[in-house]
Amino acid sequence: MKTKTTELLHEMQNAVKNTILTKKFGIAFSGGVDSSLLAKICSDLEYDITLLTVGFSNSHDVVFSKKISKLLNLPHKTLEITLDTFDDISNKIRQKINTDNLSWNENCIAFYYVSKLAKSLDLDTVVTANGIDELFCGYNGYRDAIKEGYKAVTELMDKKIENELKMMKAVNTVTDEFNVQILQPFLNQDFISYAKKITVSEKIKDQDDLIRKHIIRKLALEIGVPEESANKRK
Repeated sequence: MKTKTTELLHEMQNAVKNTILTKKFGIAFSGGVDSSLLAKICSDLEYDITLLTVGFSNSHDVVFSKKISKLLNLPHKTLEITLDTFDDISNKIRQKINTDNLSWNENCIAFYYVSKLAKSLDLDTVVTANGIDELFCGYNGYRDAIKEGYKAVTELMDKKIENELKMMKAVNTVTDEFNVQILQPFLNQDFISYAKKITVSEKIKDQDDLIRKHIIRKLALEIGVPEESANKRK
């Protein structure tokens, strides 16, 4: 009998297979549940993957990602960002994408460094788990929305997805400098349509729900993502 998580896994596998046309690529990796679930799915599908993490020396993402990559037993490369070049690069990116949106600027800067790391490894494709937070109520904003009911959650989801699709286009204009393409299988339109049909209660319980993304976390545990990653709060 097909369970909800079995069906979700099947749809996520299809999203990966329909989006990624190469067998070898990098995965933008923080060690959190989303990137770890993506990594495990791709590994189980027998893609040739390398986990990629960027951050300042001894930052939480760098330290945590190293720990989780070892538990997943997957190849992992890091690039430590240095302050001597950071300001120049961040200013260059802000001018290129020309927006005051803090999230867009932060993501574009992060993916600039991820694509730089990918290029150094002769990888021309990086895959990300973007879309999971938007579709499965990962953000704190969903706690405010659910106070108003499921309709408010759905409306916020639509806005979040629209923003994410536009932002990832901006990201790719930045990573073009390295001839690296950033792909987001969970922003595939078929997967978006499927994920929206999953009941809100499978994603967030109420306004006090600090964990959220419940069905994603359940699936992650079922397929072997380390518990420390699967239940890590955003």
